[in-house]
Amino acid sequence: MIDQLATIEDEARAALTSVQTLDDLIAWRSQWLGKKSTLATLSQQIGKLPADQRPVFGQRFGAVRAALTELDATTEARLQAAKLHEELEEDSIDVTLPGRQVPVGRLHVSTRSLRRIQAIFAEMGFQVWESREVESDEYNFGLLNMPEHHPARDMWDTFYVKSSDPEHKVVLRTHTSPGQIHAMRALHPHPIRMILPGKCYRYEPVTARSEMMFHQVEGIVVGQHITMTDLKGTLANFARRMFGAEAQVRFRPSYFPFTEPSVEVDVECFICGGAGCRVCKYTGWLEILGAGMVHPTVLRNGGYDPEQWSGFAFGMGPERQTMLLYGIDDIRWFFSNDARFRQQFG
Repeated sequence: MIDQLATIEDEARAALTSVQTLDDLIAWRSQWLGKKSTLATLSQQIGKLPADQRPVFGQRFGAVRAALTELDATTEARLQAAKLHEELEEDSIDVTLPGRQVPVGRLHVSTRSLRRIQAIFAEMGFQVWESREVESDEYNFGLLNMPEHHPARDMWDTFYVKSSDPEHKVVLRTHTSPGQIHAMRALHPHPIRMILPGKCYRYEPVTARSEMMFHQVEGIVVGQHITMTDLKGTLANFARRMFGAEAQVRFRPSYFPFTEPSVEVDVECFICGGAGCRVCKYTGWLEILGAGMVHPTVLRNGGYDPEQWSGFAFGMGPERQTMLLYGIDDIRWFFSNDARFRQQFG
């Protein structure tokens, strides 16, 4: 049987010389080192040898198997290197070609609009104040001159949050206006000039013109002798910085429970130049924000005596203004996470 081991080793070495590919090597490995190979079959016969010959056979068997295993590994490494060299030769690389541009992230168009609005007001001396998105019913409505059952509450469809105290109603804020109260109570008795950007939530059907979640930018100015003239000058200046130096602005009477008097602010349609088009609904004007003089009740709730202090407030939607600027006809694009839409900006 020891002579058989020598014969197997010689035949295996001879067969290996004809191996040219990795597939050939796999077949060779199965024939000479596999479970059904002659070498494996021979190892099963060791029990038939006399006891004094078994150690010698076992030692010789191990040496033959180790030698063939080493030949197998060496041949595989050689064939792998040859295959890699062949692939490199066939798939040559032109190092003079320009590299592929790596896609990079960019700011969301809503974020870009928010930053642009903040930059404009910062140049006019406004600070930025962040307020919470989950509010009490009192701050969201009551302190803004809308007590319980006030009909003006119907202007906002509200998400109510479950609370452990049924008497203490909690809501997802429907507008950024509650931030006015927080700001006034924190900064009283000092003058205020700030904007309050953030997300708002309303229980509304999602359509091309309305979303259940959107951004707003609130603004508030409180001081001595603040008048409607200050409001008009500030917002007209903003509109011209936002929409162009030639932008024409108009103010229309309106109603908000937390301001008196209240106005809607329009800018002349920059798409049709005021002639009338689909974007401006053929009126020649685009609504950009609502504003008004802070209601005396709201001033009082913020800690300011309306006999000595006055102020104005305004609120605008960055998504709406972005839609006007770029002719976007569906607000759902902003939060659809569609890369085709995002890549158009920036």
